[in-house]
Order: sequence, then C-alpha cells, then structure tokens
Amino acid sequence: MLIAEKTADIEDKINAVLDKIRPYLQIDGGDVMLVKADVYGIVELKLMGACNTCPLKPMTLRAGIERAIMHEVPEIKRIECFS
Repeated sequence: MLIAEKTADIEDKINAVLDKIRPYLQIDGGDVMLVKADVYGIVELKLMGACNTCPLKPMTLRAGIERAIMHEVPEIKRIECFS
C-alpha cells in the first residue's frame, strides 16, 4: 500500500470516529476537525466553536476525543490539538 493510500485510510477511520462523537460536541456549540494524520500515527485536530475556548478543553480532548480515536484506530500514537 502506498503512503498516500495508507494516510487516506487512516484519515477515513478517524473521520468515522469523529462523526460518532461530533454530535456531543455540537450540543454545546463546539466541533472538531481533522487537520491531518500521518503514517507515523500522529494526528492533528482542531477544536472549534465553544470547544476552543472551554476551560474543560484538555479533558474533552484527552478523555473524550483522544480515547475514542485511539480505541478505534490502534495505529494512532499521538494526538495534537491546534486552536
């Protein structure tokens, strides 16, 4: 499998997970977007709306989003978040 195909496959899996948790973020006026993922297992996300300014942002990211992604996509090693 080519690197581009593998990256696209990983991104598809991550987006499927995000689609499952997105409604919970949107209830409170927030959202999350996949910026990029690479073949080394590093994912870049962007929290948007209310999630970007929420004081519980680190908990939402680590205990919610990161946990869900790493459970469903075991090839992920690290998640980084950008505002």
